[in-house]
Amino acid sequence: MAKYDVIVIGAGNAALAAAVSAREQGAERVLVLEKAPEELRGGNTHYSGGAFRFAYEKPDDLRAIVPDADKHTPGFFENVEPYSAETFWRDLKKVTENRTDPRLAQILIGNSYDTVRWMKKVGIRMEPAVMLGAIRFGGKIKFLSGAVIRAVGEGIGLSRMWFGIAEQREVEIRYQTRAARLLQDGSGRVTGVLVQGPKGYQELSAAAVVLGCGGFESNPEWRARYLGRPWDLAKVRGTAFNTGDGLRMAFEVGAVPHGQYTGLHSTPIDADAPPFGDRKLTDKSNRLSYTYSVMVNSRGQHFADEGEEFNLLTYAKMGQIILTQPGGVAYQLFDSKVTELLEPRYKTGKPLTADTLEGLVRQLPIDHEQALHTLREYHAALKGGQFNPMVKDGLRTQGLAVDKTNWAQPLDTPPYYAYPVTGGVTFTFGGVLIGDDAQVMDVGYRPIEGLYACGEMVGGLFHYNYPGGSGLVSGAVFGRIAGRSAAQSAARAAAAARKPAKPKAAPRGRKAATRPGPRSRKAARPAARTRR
Repeated sequence: MAKYDVIVIGAGNAALAAAVSAREQGAERVLVLEKAPEELRGGNTHYSGGAFRFAYEKPDDLRAIVPDADKHTPGFFENVEPYSAETFWRDLKKVTENRTDPRLAQILIGNSYDTVRWMKKVGIRMEPAVMLGAIRFGGKIKFLSGAVIRAVGEGIGLSRMWFGIAEQREVEIRYQTRAARLLQDGSGRVTGVLVQGPKGYQELSAAAVVLGCGGFESNPEWRARYLGRPWDLAKVRGTAFNTGDGLRMAFEVGAVPHGQYTGLHSTPIDADAPPFGDRKLTDKSNRLSYTYSVMVNSRGQHFADEGEEFNLLTYAKMGQIILTQPGGVAYQLFDSKVTELLEPRYKTGKPLTADTLEGLVRQLPIDHEQALHTLREYHAALKGGQFNPMVKDGLRTQGLAVDKTNWAQPLDTPPYYAYPVTGGVTFTFGGVLIGDDAQVMDVGYRPIEGLYACGEMVGGLFHYNYPGGSGLVSGAVFGRIAGRSAAQSAARAAAAARKPAKPKAAPRGRKAATRPGPRSRKAARPAARTRR
């Protein structure tokens, strides 16, 4: 049986952060198991925009991460606003309707800045997130608070860099190797993994195992089971390989489920997107400029408040709202006043166009008369004000069944554009419960010795919605902790194995029987700091 100090299951941002962290902490033999073939490696990270949401006290704190930002984005440090731990906490509570696990949220937020600096230190190159986190209007640029930095090369670049860093640190990576079952000893400690690779099944021994293999977003049966209709028919924005294997294996050894199993991150995407993410297009099928549109469904009805918040605080639930519309499709309607505000990703789509609003509507496969009535009602409900995409401008409608509460302008400037969209599944929110050291907890709320989790496997952080850019940072924060804890666990196991056994005392009468079971201990909490 092959022996390792740490085995990491998965090969996305969280998993590779765990593998690199384990090596940093002294684990000599670290193995990464990637179910996908090498050409499809990287999990959902490959398909992401590569943005990072983290807390920092002042813009100058970002110089340690993107020291040359001003050279490529003039005025960057002057245009960025502080994003304190308190603001991050406020945003996370708001979008999750105050259901985020406060203990996990504190670990995420408190370690976010140091973790991004650590990523920079190990070799992840970063730059201002101009395309994802900035608005250009009237010759000015404003960066939305929080997600102002991204990986160079977006998700493709982030994934490529992580693999390079892992390989430089002599982390072994096995492709087309599926983790089938966790191995345990008589005490319940996880001692390895049964894998299925190109040559069949094999048992691999490890002092500690880290689960970093994503949620169940690519499993239509599980989506139907936990999310209900129409999620079994939804398109997946990312990898086809996140089918819930880690959750299944964790439950088999007694892990306790945690978080919102009816919740998920779902993004508005091009209605013609493929069933799973396009490796070359990655996140370019996203359609997140709905804040400047009026959306109607196939029945010609206005169904959502496009202007509730900036899109990075609403897009993860807007995809859910769109998919639950009749047929799972909606149409974003724009006029030419706002075309300069549309994200560059809209250039990958083919909108319907017309010189009149009625002409545009009559091209759409919707209830034309109801849609025209909806738009007349919308225009009649508009209130005066000054349009300003850089702030929540209060430009709204009043009196509609569903009002638009910011950035509400008349559609009155030809030509007009319609982008068909659907809701694409990114990742699911339900996971396992972990301790402060990322150790997986069992149904008795005791740690499962030798088993750790990170990334989408961690339940409890996100509910209903999601603040953009926090997923990658969460993966790195808990991946770093999981790798460190797994390496320390492996070191303790090695030390115990080297320690000579105590001589047995002569038996005196009948000895009481002992019951094997996982050792209960309180996990140590990592230091929580926003910066150093």
